[in-house]
Amino acid sequence: MVLPAVLLWGVGTLSTEFARLHIPIRWGVFGWSIRLGQISNLLLVLVVVVLLQRRLLNSIRSQRQMALDVKQAQEMRQMILPESRTTISGMMIESEYRPAREVGGDFFQVIPYRSDGSLLIVAGDVDGRGLQAGILVALLVGAIRTAASLSTDPRSVLDQLNLRLLGRNNAQATCLALYIDADGEATLANAGHMAPYLNGAPMQVEGALPLGMLAAAEFSVNHFRLHESDRLVLISDGVVEARDADGRLFGLERVQELLHTAVSAAEVANAAQIFGQEDDISVISVTRTAVTEPALV
Repeated sequence: MVLPAVLLWGVGTLSTEFARLHIPIRWGVFGWSIRLGQISNLLLVLVVVVLLQRRLLNSIRSQRQMALDVKQAQEMRQMILPESRTTISGMMIESEYRPAREVGGDFFQVIPYRSDGSLLIVAGDVDGRGLQAGILVALLVGAIRTAASLSTDPRSVLDQLNLRLLGRNNAQATCLALYIDADGEATLANAGHMAPYLNGAPMQVEGALPLGMLAAAEFSVNHFRLHESDRLVLISDGVVEARDADGRLFGLERVQELLHTAVSAAEVANAAQIFGQEDDISVISVTRTAVTEPALV
């Protein structure tokens, strides 16, 4: 497309030589004098316009395809999120998720075992954002479902997830796995994730490396019991790291004050989001309720 205009421009630079050879490089059309250089400049302008329009159309096409990919990733993310409210015998579970971008990096799964009334919760946060983080989340959710079908031991679940992330271009994720028996006995395994809050106070959990760093990683394990009316809240770092317009963090103290007054996972997520969301916000609340015994006839 550019070649004819360039050739004409090259010919136009030799106007002096063509004049000596009596070769015309200027023509009269309807009383207008048109030179070869003017024609080449006009062609160059037309070529530039066509190329810019072509580039614009390609850019629009790419943006539409990217928007479609993001929309499909959002739909997939909604499909793998658990119900916002789940009730089983002796426990009420609430969850709330607020992504900071179109595709977030937080993930969690709430898996109730109806046969014995127990519950397995796995929650975490992958390193990174965008579509790459969304793909990693989908991988981990599938791995959680597979691991949960083989074992309910939180440490075993984290071991399986850790193996899935090893060797995947530095793919890493903080994660915790919580298993609660029907009688309230709970086991918590943590891989660098934020410690849960029990009745508004943070639990003492030892530090551990995130998933995907070492093949033989050691995860901290805690055993405790949930009594009737006890409330356990799992949050992501997006709650603590929310930042207002003045740059102040939401912070751990505000989280504790909020958990002493908020009655639902949605309230906690709303407070952090309104304060100034910068990262994905995930909140999972487990409340121990009275077990209703079937009436004897």
